Amino acid sequence: MGKGPMANEEDLKLSNKASLPQPTRAGRIELCQEAIKEVRRYLENNDKQCTMRKIEELIRNQCHNGYVVGREIADKVKDVVHELWLVSDNELRCEMLRMLKSLGVSKKWVEKALRISTQRVSQWIVRCGTDWERKIMRNKVVKEIEDLLRRMGWSETWMCERMWRFVSVDVDEFKRHSIKPCNWLEGINELDNLRSPYWLGMAKSDLVVWKYDGGIRLELKTTNTIDAVFFAKLLSTVKTPSLAIEWERRVLDAKYVHKPIALSYYVDLSTDAWPWPELSADELEKILNGFSDEELAEFIAGEIDGDGTVWYDHENGYVAVSISACKACPKRANLDIVKRVIAERFGIVGSIKSYKENDALDVSGENAVRLLRRIVKYMHHPLRRLRAELILALYDGRISPEEFEKLYEMPKYERGAPDIKRNHALEALAQAAPQTHTHEGLGLLVPLHLDFRDNLIIKNIKNLMS
Repeated sequence: MGKGPMANEEDLKLSNKASLPQPTRAGRIELCQEAIKEVRRYLENNDKQCTMRKIEELIRNQCHNGYVVGREIADKVKDVVHELWLVSDNELRCEMLRMLKSLGVSKKWVEKALRISTQRVSQWIVRCGTDWERKIMRNKVVKEIEDLLRRMGWSETWMCERMWRFVSVDVDEFKRHSIKPCNWLEGINELDNLRSPYWLGMAKSDLVVWKYDGGIRLELKTTNTIDAVFFAKLLSTVKTPSLAIEWERRVLDAKYVHKPIALSYYVDLSTDAWPWPELSADELEKILNGFSDEELAEFIAGEIDGDGTVWYDHENGYVAVSISACKACPKRANLDIVKRVIAERFGIVGSIKSYKENDALDVSGENAVRLLRRIVKYMHHPLRRLRAELILALYDGRISPEEFEKLYEMPKYERGAPDIKRNHALEALAQAAPQTHTHEGLGLLVPLHLDFRDNLIIKNIKNLMS
């Protein structure tokens, strides 16, 4: 296996691991049937927490959606939800409602599953503070608070600079070399239009798009500090995001990471709000070939912001840009398509390489520099945008190799050791979210709907903020 940027930074991608392949309908039905059997075993053993976690998995896999798996399977999911409800105390019932709300399940579905009247469901919603109906009002409150903060001198640039200082990046040092670490904010608010090819690029990388009863959810998940800020800002261009906080369930290779906490930002939209359909490989290639040069650059920027890496190899003295995808899954075919399209359109040559955790389209050397020149203005991931601008400053002769090396060390990840930029998403949130519900630390607004999926996390937050 050859060396490359992904090998050098494989631990950088812990929170941006390529999405797993989606099962076929028959495969999904089989998955749902087995999961339902497992739920029933948990119910028989009176293991309520495991039952609820498995129900969450059923819903995430659309096992409750009759249009996806058929009415028979969907009704069985309602049955196990009802059975858990019957044997639960008030605290667990509230936890169930919060979970169902966070997963985008409709209130009507809950009524049918619990087999209680609309009035009774509404009473439970009030008792548990789940608040299905008043989300629009919360979003309006967030907007009003943000407007007030702006009048008091708060700005997104101020927030951005606080973020960089939190991860030990000297903003002033970059500015002295005419490099602006907050350039990633330029044009980001224009992404309120989901028809931007950038969003298609994100959907082909890190953005999870899934349908539920009556709508579509866009979700981005991370354990990393910078992503915690970036994902919140990115989704807020579309709608005020909600935030779910839970233990990261994947086993991480890093020995110094002990059960990190993951932040999942999501927005729920109407079915017609998301303009990009599910695409076969041929359909995707046809769309990309129909894009203008600038639209194609936006798409690639979205892919790199999602599952990409921008890297400078000091030892070998070359630049590399990579886009990763899980092995043997539908997204893997996207790498071949992008490789062909950028070669035909821009004359930029890349190669597909296989690494331990995934496969990647690697573009290196002068080809990588040419690619960065094409896409840098459309990149919004703070770290990747900063690295791209730093590399271009070196190649344009605006900074010396010595200055470049000094500056590059700041946004570089520590390999094999703890790093404030990695696995500290919750700490960033705690620093940024004192009791006012506004980010006085980082300057971002916290979504007012917080979904704590484990009670121990609340204890962690209290410890971090004390």
